[in-house]
Amino acid sequence: MIYISNVGRKALQKVIQFINDNILWGVPMIILILGVGIYLTVRNRFTQVTKFPYAVKMTMGKTLKGIGKGKGKKGDGISQFEAFSTAIAGTVGTGNIVGVATAIISGGPGAVFWMWLSAFVGMFTNFAENVLGIYYRKKGKDGEYRGGPMYYISEGLGWKWLAILFAIFCMFAAFGMNMVQINTIADTLNGGFKIPKWVSGVVVAIIIALIIIGGIKRIGKITSYIIPFMCVGFMIMAIVIICINIKAIPSALSQIFKNAFSFKSVGGGVLGYAIMRSMRYGLARGIFSNEAGLGSSVIAHSASSVKEPVRQGLWGIFGVFLDTMVICTLTALVILTSGVYGESMGDISGAMLSQAAFTQAFGKFGTVVFSLILPLFAFTTILSWAYYGEKSFEFIFGKKYSIIFKVIYVALVIVGALTSVSLVWDMADFFNGLMAIPNLIGLFLLGGVVTRITRNYFDRQKKRDVMPMLSAYPQDNLQLTGDVESENDNNIEEEQTGGEKEPSDKGN
Repeated sequence: MIYISNVGRKALQKVIQFINDNILWGVPMIILILGVGIYLTVRNRFTQVTKFPYAVKMTMGKTLKGIGKGKGKKGDGISQFEAFSTAIAGTVGTGNIVGVATAIISGGPGAVFWMWLSAFVGMFTNFAENVLGIYYRKKGKDGEYRGGPMYYISEGLGWKWLAILFAIFCMFAAFGMNMVQINTIADTLNGGFKIPKWVSGVVVAIIIALIIIGGIKRIGKITSYIIPFMCVGFMIMAIVIICINIKAIPSALSQIFKNAFSFKSVGGGVLGYAIMRSMRYGLARGIFSNEAGLGSSVIAHSASSVKEPVRQGLWGIFGVFLDTMVICTLTALVILTSGVYGESMGDISGAMLSQAAFTQAFGKFGTVVFSLILPLFAFTTILSWAYYGEKSFEFIFGKKYSIIFKVIYVALVIVGALTSVSLVWDMADFFNGLMAIPNLIGLFLLGGVVTRITRNYFDRQKKRDVMPMLSAYPQDNLQLTGDVESENDNNIEEEQTGGEKEPSDKGN
């Protein structure tokens, strides 16, 4: 029985690998992802560059400034930062550590260059997703906002069938991402503390079940507490390792840029193959990490109480920058400067390679720290994808049946802890690739809407008299416009009376 199971697993993995390498993450997907990202970037005049300082100011700058100044006005959804934390929890996960290492092992150091490229165009792709997510979202009878690609595809394009396809792919992608993350948790805790994998699976399954019962508000609260400390803690450790090996930085950067195009390869066929592997793994792991183009993170962003679509879009720009340009780059430099990477490493996993870099710098302490950090990254990702999958399930079957998804999701936590790691990663790539296709079609065809909403927002920032574009639904747009104007009047009054002026969508 075990033999047949192993044969079936290997056959399934070969089929999935073939589809991933030649279709979903081959030339067609590379053209589609980069093409849509470049199209949106050029059409909107490189907003992720020209408005980047403004994006930082209105996202983290605004959040840090508000610390210790009260909770502000209560909105209908969760706060912008909680929505961002939930979304970033889904992106800042094992993709940033294990995914980067896997990309380097499989595609060489040049894969990092393609991760940067995917992030550059992905910053605006994610901005566009968030803008459309807020603009086309709907409020349920429970007062909770629901949005995402399934809504802007069905409402913006009128293609319900394509929206349902996205929801199906997202639901299965959630299962795949769930299994990837718990597999990493179980692997890491088993290697670092000798904890049996099934124990990790059961314990995490119980904790996840208790949290997801509380829905987006509980998930948002928990991730908003964990994410800042998690990111800062990892970045500090990574910077220390890089500083220890600072003399190796020029060599590491040289490896990245030279290997990106494999100048040392001999012969056209070898050159083309090496470049394609570098591009395939760099783009796949880059998108796996920041999710720009997949459409998943916008499901969390759409739950925000923000009224201005562009305001939440700015969190998309900052989120991809933080995820890939900062955290993934730090991971890559940790691996390449520490000396643990080599062309003759044998059969080593991404988690083992990353852990080796921490151990090389800090000894046993590094192993312990890594064994604690990685599970925390993975755990928050499991939480976020539980929400993405649940909302996709609800879009197809309705809210009253959502408990079915939750039961399956929790059960797969245990299954994922005991599943082959290579098969799990291939399945995650497979479903992520399927999910990206309908989302990218929607983004391309709704690119004009994104441009108009963005231009409308910045026109109003310049005090031009234009009707706000806040919702695709006339009645909702009228109500939101009144709310925004009322808040602006309150802000002016506070300013005139000596109070501190708040942003136009305070508390959102």
